[in-house]
Parts: sequence; structure tokens; C-alpha cells
Amino acid sequence: MTMVLTPGQAHEAPVFPRLLAQGAVRRPGRGRPRVRPKRVAGDKGYSSRAIRHECRRRRIQITIPRKANERRSGPFDRSLYRLRHRVENLIARCKQFRSLATRYDKRAESYRALWTIAMIMLWIKHLH
Repeated sequence: MTMVLTPGQAHEAPVFPRLLAQGAVRRPGRGRPRVRPKRVAGDKGYSSRAIRHECRRRRIQITIPRKANERRSGPFDRSLYRLRHRVENLIARCKQFRSLATRYDKRAESYRALWTIAMIMLWIKHLH
């Protein structure tokens, strides 16, 4: 999992290419990490021509529902889209940490570090 911080008033869609560039998945055994994910899932806020074009260019499958005002339609896997709740639940569980929910930190580096610590703590708790 990877994360990019954006200002509170800004939407996260403009940093989508940077988010894709950061993610690396370790392969089993030897070899370089795989940078290109197999699939990207997002809500309707990510349904834009630029994001769809970027994913097609990188040969990444897309699970993003179309907006009602979009002209084009295409295949959409509803069962895969429903799995997005796992990520949403992880974010909600991380926000149980008071400093993350209220953002006490002034510096982005400190805030990002707290997100990382919270996710690691939840991962360790999940292992036991």
C-alpha cells in the first residue's frame, strides 16, 4: 500500500499518476519489485479521461464506475468494486487514532509517519 498526502481542500485525483509511480509489489523469490499493478479500483471521483487513459497506457485494468453525465460506457465488474470496502475500512480504523482523525500535526512528514505507524500497528494486531 502506498499513500500521497494532498491538501485538505484538494481532490486526490490530480496526484493519481504519482500514486501509481510509488507503488511497488514484491515478487515471490528473486527479482525487482513489480511497479505496475494489475488492477485499479476507485469511486466515481476517479472517473476521468486522464485517469482512464493513464491506466490504459500502462495496461492496468480499471474498476471505476462511470459518472451519470459521461457519454461513454464500458465493462464494469461490480463484484470487484465491492471489495473496495476493505480499503475504506482500513482508513476508518486508522482514524480511530485521535491524532489522525483531527490532524494535530503541522508538518506533512509527521502526519504521513503517523499514518504509516497506525497501519503497521493494525497489521501487527491482525497477525495475532
